[in-house]
Amino acid sequence: MSATELPDLNTFLPPMIEPEGDLLEVAMGPHHPSTHGVFRMDVALDGERVIRLKPVFGYLHRNHEKIAEKTTYLASMPYTDRLDYFCSMTNNWAYALAVEKLAGIEVPERAEYIRVITAELTRIQNHASAVGFLMQEMGASGTPLMYAFREREKILDLFESLSGSRMMCNYMRFGGCRVDLPAGWIEQAKQIVAGLPQFIDETEALLTGNEILMARSQGVGVLRPDLAVNAGVTGVMLRATGVNYDLRKVDRYGIYDSFQFRVPLGDHGDIYDRYMLRVLEMRESVKILEQALPRIPAGPILDPKSRPRGFRPKPGEAYGRIEAPKGELGFYLISDGSGNPYRYRVRPPSLINLTILEDMCLGQNVADVVLIFGSVDIVLGEVDR
Repeated sequence: MSATELPDLNTFLPPMIEPEGDLLEVAMGPHHPSTHGVFRMDVALDGERVIRLKPVFGYLHRNHEKIAEKTTYLASMPYTDRLDYFCSMTNNWAYALAVEKLAGIEVPERAEYIRVITAELTRIQNHASAVGFLMQEMGASGTPLMYAFREREKILDLFESLSGSRMMCNYMRFGGCRVDLPAGWIEQAKQIVAGLPQFIDETEALLTGNEILMARSQGVGVLRPDLAVNAGVTGVMLRATGVNYDLRKVDRYGIYDSFQFRVPLGDHGDIYDRYMLRVLEMRESVKILEQALPRIPAGPILDPKSRPRGFRPKPGEAYGRIEAPKGELGFYLISDGSGNPYRYRVRPPSLINLTILEDMCLGQNVADVVLIFGSVDIVLGEVDR
């Protein structure tokens, strides 16, 4: 491409809004970690209209990437749990996939099924919680959030019986999974999955046609598809703009090509579309689980060639990525032949998706800023790392 064909970068910058009066600068936050994590927004207001917005983060920085370069490959697995602490299983999978690409390790079929099952259960509990939190930020009483947490508890009980932990599971291993499914686990999972459609129906009956939800979310926080693509936005945020991009279909990693499911898309890229996509994606995850649970084969759950002790991949580099509940989660690794990565880099969807927060908020009322922020669905442990 010649220089004359390059796009004008100013096209993708936030439009400037001329204030009509004196500006009021407000620091929204920092908030307590029990909300979305410690986070601040510096907002410039013209009356109640947002003129500028600067996200301020870094309060939870834990030096994750540099620590990983000074420890063994396997010892970094439990650190991945602390990235998006709602989605430990998918964090593990993305990192395991990167190491498997780097070292050329195969994964047994049974382990691939277990990975898909735990990942889709993770997607359901993440999306349910995201919807519940969004409704709470909109002023709803605790009912939607309690509905979501009721189902989340059931899924976390499954994770606890499998891994020994409800949230920090540390379950995936290079070449498979740490332990096999305990007796009765599949039957318990089938029972929980069978009840999920009723929960999703209850959620929709309560919220989808709600006048307050529609008034506060339709046409609010709109994200254009061209900006989303150029900013590297992925996951629900991208698909709500109408862009058909899901790594389960694009990369066909694991055994996702064995299952029938569709990728829901939005039309407007507003808060309402992001809400609806999370509901629809929960329904698709249920379809995947209904296919995977009855078909899970017998066999080993770990590649016998994988050696956790003395693990030293040949020099090289690899990037492994998955469709995590919040978007593309990737790990970039460089091996110099030693027992720990020479370079370790995380591509966190929460951070990338947060970069367009100002674009979605410009011109909106200050009361809508928290809703727009909540509709992005971030976890600060993944943003700050």
